[in-house]
Amino acid sequence: MALRGPAGLGPGSRRPLDEAVAGAEGREAPALVAAGGAPEDDEEDDGRGRGLLRWDGFSAWLHCVCVVGFDLELGQAVEVIYPQHSKLTDREKTNICYLSFPDSNSGCLGDTQFCFRFRQSSGRRVSLHCLLDQFDKDLPVYLKKDPAYFYGYVYFRQVRDKTLKRGYFQKSLVLISKLPYIHFFHTVLKQIAPEYFEKNEPYLEAACNDVDRWPAPVPGKTLHLPIMGVVMKVRIPTCHDKPGTTQIVQLTQQVDINISVILPTVHEVDIFRCFCPVFLHSQMLWELVLLGEPLVVMAPSPSESSETVLALVNCISPLKYFSDFRPYFTIHDSEFKEYTTRTQAPPSVILGVTNPFFAKTLQHWPHIIRIGDLKPTGEIPKQVKVKKLKNLKTLDSKPGVYTSYKPYLNRDEEIIKQLQKGVQQKRPSEAQSVILRRYFLELTQSFIIPLERYVASLMPLQKSISPWKSPPQLRQFLPEEFMKTLEKTGPQLTSRIKGDWIGLYRHFLKSPNFDGWFKTRRKEMTQKLEALHLEALCEEDLLLWIQKHTEVETVDLVLKLKNKLLQADREHLPVKPDTMEKLRTHIDAIILALPEDLQGILLKTGMT
Repeated sequence: MALRGPAGLGPGSRRPLDEAVAGAEGREAPALVAAGGAPEDDEEDDGRGRGLLRWDGFSAWLHCVCVVGFDLELGQAVEVIYPQHSKLTDREKTNICYLSFPDSNSGCLGDTQFCFRFRQSSGRRVSLHCLLDQFDKDLPVYLKKDPAYFYGYVYFRQVRDKTLKRGYFQKSLVLISKLPYIHFFHTVLKQIAPEYFEKNEPYLEAACNDVDRWPAPVPGKTLHLPIMGVVMKVRIPTCHDKPGTTQIVQLTQQVDINISVILPTVHEVDIFRCFCPVFLHSQMLWELVLLGEPLVVMAPSPSESSETVLALVNCISPLKYFSDFRPYFTIHDSEFKEYTTRTQAPPSVILGVTNPFFAKTLQHWPHIIRIGDLKPTGEIPKQVKVKKLKNLKTLDSKPGVYTSYKPYLNRDEEIIKQLQKGVQQKRPSEAQSVILRRYFLELTQSFIIPLERYVASLMPLQKSISPWKSPPQLRQFLPEEFMKTLEKTGPQLTSRIKGDWIGLYRHFLKSPNFDGWFKTRRKEMTQKLEALHLEALCEEDLLLWIQKHTEVETVDLVLKLKNKLLQADREHLPVKPDTMEKLRTHIDAIILALPEDLQGILLKTGMT
């Protein structure tokens, strides 16, 4: 593997633009940069601030676009990184290089699309787009970006070309983003990649200029996103949406001749197509994902491995899967040694692999799903069986779920009959996916509602909140106390499924998914207490209070109130806007009641 610049370009050289591209709305477009052209240090260069301002719209959606080619002497190589100010460390470039090409044994001729996820290099400064941070709070928890990871969305082309020494043209167009909008970015690539392979860099620059003019990815808004003559209509979900609904459908009753593509989802994959070979065991797989068990998906190609891993992660929605997952993982990945070591138990991670080498390397893992080629929509593959791990010797082993895991819950025969009937009646895969997704949603909600109910009881009563004391603390989560609540208010109230729910909860309470879920809920509830404390302060007659206290105590109160305002803004506390305004008015009134010398000092201190 090597890093190199495109043919005919030295490091940092510029390629001429089409007049049409260069003149697009009078905007100056930075030239494409050879992979080695951007400085590797982590400090911003002098012109970067101005460049980021110019590319603010682009940065809200993408970190960068990479072109990865294959050189007979150098191997896989990042040929182009665009725009010029984008920075990737050598380690990140190496990961992108190897993850952007299918393993040689996949034999992917023609065009292939897949997705990968890789860890951002440690030690580099985390540079996050301020708008993304602002919008993150309104997203469902499972769509919030993880600052430690990038997603790579790949469009790979391999076709015969007798003019090339190797006999094949091999190249990938890769979108690097923090956003987990799998379906959306795959759709974008379908629109631009085929033409890019014909028209090269000027076309790519024009496409990136289009992205730079997109509105910000605001949750809840219907967005119209033009790219190279095509207009996509999308809506990014919000945390206030009812789980399992697609808002965009209601918005598309009237036909708009300007809209080329309407996306009902930005992030979901065809879950039934992925679960189709294993739908008899879908409930067991739901348990394994819920519990954060180490899981390997062995598939014939990156498309199938990445789709299946993403479907597994998605099956516990609206719960977030808090452990690591790699839709496509190779032996060259920087975490390869960490994840394949036999000196410790396998980590809580879901890996999607295609290389036969992994059948040997990961045979000590407790749960392995081996799938064959995913059938086209409408076809049903033979249902695989649960098999013992010792039977898995190579990647050529028969498809199956290789595990000794005994599910806690009894299998729901109703959903299996429903899906089998759909297959017999040739029900479209989209409709089957709706049924399966609703089933997983109801199962997850039945499981999580008792936990939500118990955690809500840990919240102190509102009458215990005093404006003159620190906000009260949440009560401690006591597992045994929670278990006692299940007898009367357990999942049996909403689910027909029988089994050892208590055992499932005990196992879940030790998992990374519980840890992540509870930390999120605790933070939300603590912020709610802070917001209620602020509201209690606003209801007080603070001018009467200062008449009974010294100047020193009054100045201390002003500083504390200003800190409260800063905290509310910084942490996005759920405070009503009129509460914030009322508090500012209180602060101003208190300052004006103080001597002039103190007024001057306090007005300069912080915000009011």
